[in-house]
Amino acid sequence: MNWRVSTPQDEVKEYSDRYKFIYILLIATLCIFLMRLWYLQIFKGTEFRYYSEQNLIKFQKLMAPRGRILDRNGVVLVDNYPGFEATITPQYVQDLNATATAVSKILNIPDKHIVRLVQKGAKEEGRYRAVRIKENLTRDEVARIERIRLDYPGLDVNMFIKRSYPYHEVGAQLLGYVAEISKSQLPILNKNLPDDKKFKQGDILGKTGIEQTYDEGLRGEDGLSFVQVDARGRIANIKDNGLLSALPSKQEPTPGNNLKLTIDADLQNTAYKAFEDKQFIGGLIAINPNNGEILSWVNAPSYDPNTFSTGISQKLWAELTNDPFKTLRNKVIQDHYAPGSTFKTFVALAAIQEKIISPHTTEYCPGYIKFGKKIYHCWSRSGHGNVNVYQALEQSCNVFFYKLGMKLGIDNIAKYASALGIGKKTGVEVKNEVSGLMPTTKWKEDQLGEPWQPGENLSNAIGQGFVLTTPLQLALAYGSIGAEGPYYKPHIIKEVLDPDEKVIREVKPELLLDPSQPGPDGKPLISKNTYKIVKDSLFKVTNGERGTAKWYKIPGIEYAGKTGTVQNFGLSADQVYTKCETRPIRQRHHGWFVAYAPADNPKIAVAILAEHACHGSSAAPVARDVMYAYFKKYYPELLETKDTKKLAEPKSTPPPIDD
Repeated sequence: MNWRVSTPQDEVKEYSDRYKFIYILLIATLCIFLMRLWYLQIFKGTEFRYYSEQNLIKFQKLMAPRGRILDRNGVVLVDNYPGFEATITPQYVQDLNATATAVSKILNIPDKHIVRLVQKGAKEEGRYRAVRIKENLTRDEVARIERIRLDYPGLDVNMFIKRSYPYHEVGAQLLGYVAEISKSQLPILNKNLPDDKKFKQGDILGKTGIEQTYDEGLRGEDGLSFVQVDARGRIANIKDNGLLSALPSKQEPTPGNNLKLTIDADLQNTAYKAFEDKQFIGGLIAINPNNGEILSWVNAPSYDPNTFSTGISQKLWAELTNDPFKTLRNKVIQDHYAPGSTFKTFVALAAIQEKIISPHTTEYCPGYIKFGKKIYHCWSRSGHGNVNVYQALEQSCNVFFYKLGMKLGIDNIAKYASALGIGKKTGVEVKNEVSGLMPTTKWKEDQLGEPWQPGENLSNAIGQGFVLTTPLQLALAYGSIGAEGPYYKPHIIKEVLDPDEKVIREVKPELLLDPSQPGPDGKPLISKNTYKIVKDSLFKVTNGERGTAKWYKIPGIEYAGKTGTVQNFGLSADQVYTKCETRPIRQRHHGWFVAYAPADNPKIAVAILAEHACHGSSAAPVARDVMYAYFKKYYPELLETKDTKKLAEPKSTPPPIDD
């Protein structure tokens, strides 16, 4: 066997090829690192430096105060006030349980609840979004949170501007409420908006009412401030390294414009209190028929918009949205109803103008009328005997108007009712107004594919059937009748003011039409004489011996109006005359009352709908109280006594009238 002894030179030679491989690997690795370094420092250096600076610099939004909303006399209806809130930002939290335990001892909130809030916020809004733990902190709570804030990253105390509604439930549906934009709403709201107009998370928007309609002007423009923060997102005391000096200077927020409404705060309170005292469900609107200004606008039941300002609980939201009486809806314009006997006024006006009847034409009312195989009842079982138009409106005789309906036909009725705005949007500056409905033969053919039936003239002539209207429409129509012609567009805004209270825009009255003036044919649609006959008839409703609203007076001021009762549940023949109050509340009639005052030269017109109140006459005292409050404040010289503190009530309980 041959043995070979290897020398050191042989070993070096043997491993030299392996060393070459290692050298190549090291050089390749170094090249990769150098290339990566070049990519990061040279190619992407500017971009990554920007990102780094952004992590060091925190942009703080300075929320612009929303414009205030004032009544016609400058009384604040909606305002702002500063407050403090405790927040936790999930992105910076190191130990959520420990943070929650510390915070719960100060804010008296269960630590498990805090953990759930933060986890839910991180899931729904993102980890970088601060989660509100508690708002409206006391000074002691603010001081104690500040003492522990440095030990618990992500915990902050922030100042915020909260929307304040000092009158709480009064007029809530008109004023509306504000709420924060959710993450899911952003893409919907930002669709088709330019970049400089896009919304961001945390922005506050008007959701309903005037807050929504005038949101852009009320919102103003938010400002920005810039601060340096440490790795935990906390404001840091770092020596200026030039980053802040390179940024734009602090941008101060621009407050939104203020709105002065035509509303009167005292009338609002009077109307809402009257609703509460009577425990009514419904809506009330009061206008000045001489210029279209809206003086009062309330709904009941109502809600407190303050609960929406910084977030409403799911429990309360569920209660409001599931309320069978639609607490959130603006019944004055969003819900339409059959007008009941208040519609008889338009039928009378049409019949007189069309010369179907004269002021002294009489019809006999035995308490019912038979048409075909169907019996149509009067609200009075014993009937009203022979009545003319004055007596028919005074006593709200159904049979008289059944007969007028047959003689006129629905198209003639619609001609005059539509001219006074029934079944049409009024154009008021609040969103979500419905139009209601004034049917015609063509409407039924187009919409239902059926011909108009003669029997339908009867039910529609007393405001049942297809006819639908809103309180605002009725107030405007009756105001026009009281003024004998002029019909003004309703408006709620009196002036738009800048943050320094200077007038930017003043809303002027807008006359939409005047049926008493000559038309293209040289003749008026409604003559002054026709107006006077109808006005005299409405005067008897509140002042005649058999008037359906004769019990409620204003000392020194005579007013005119019309009651109306609306069946909202089908009744069999044997149930027609049963006592309404004995039925379940959802089966009770609605009550209408529409009035204007003074009767000869009106300065205010009021329409009230009281859902399930059983009788139109039940709603009359609420309208009376609002009119009295208006005259006591603005025209006290018209009242018999200026010292009247309480209006006289009837000495005996007025009989129920299902007119």
